[in-house]
Amino acid sequence: MISLSELTEYTDRLLRAGEIADYCPNGLQVEGRQEVRRIVSGVTASLALLEAAAAAAADLVLVHHGYFWKGEDPRLVGMKGRRLGFLLRHDISLLAYHLPLDAHPELGNNAQLAARLGITCAGSLDGGPAPLIWHGHFSEPLSAEQLTERLAGVLQRRPLHVPGGPEAIRTIAWCTGAGQRFVEQAAQAGVDAFLSGEISEPTAHVARECGLHYFAAGHHATERYGVQALGEHLARHFGLEHRFIDIDNPA
Repeated sequence: MISLSELTEYTDRLLRAGEIADYCPNGLQVEGRQEVRRIVSGVTASLALLEAAAAAAADLVLVHHGYFWKGEDPRLVGMKGRRLGFLLRHDISLLAYHLPLDAHPELGNNAQLAARLGITCAGSLDGGPAPLIWHGHFSEPLSAEQLTERLAGVLQRRPLHVPGGPEAIRTIAWCTGAGQRFVEQAAQAGVDAFLSGEISEPTAHVARECGLHYFAAGHHATERYGVQALGEHLARHFGLEHRFIDIDNPA
């Protein structure tokens, strides 16, 4: 058991949450009971995840996608009211980390995805405290079909592939989630392929015209692993129970 304040302060420091500008508040978003024994983690703080957490007797829900996004309606009505009301009625805390969890060099979404795909990280293509565009290489070159199959096996979904690069894929850049806007920056770095979660209308044209393969593997699918790694780390560090609950999301 650990106090909510100690757990929050430790996690904020671990992820350097105070140093990273973001579209939402990082850290404790909803305050519940003051002692934490059991954590449930998930990608997004949907009502389905909150209900599953309550059924699992969780004291705290840990997510990548929380609430209070920049520009959203601040009123606690409709869906937002139901979600927040559920947390408050069940006295469950909500801890959320967005860009800090993408960027962490060991526990983050980008790092965890690379480890599962067998990518050796060579660094980032952007600077600052929250590097989001990572690049690296495979130990052995892969064909586009081999990389497609590897992605399908790791993520349990077949990615969308836009061909445009060389026959053998040796180097790759990636940004989990909504990272498709970085495809041109990846092309300028000279990699053979770029991977993100989502795809936008211009993305395929940019990939083809700039000469690299592009893979869209799903926003949710590419961001499952950071929050799991963080939850497992906190459980080990503080002697807590942790359970990851994956609420299906095809996007």
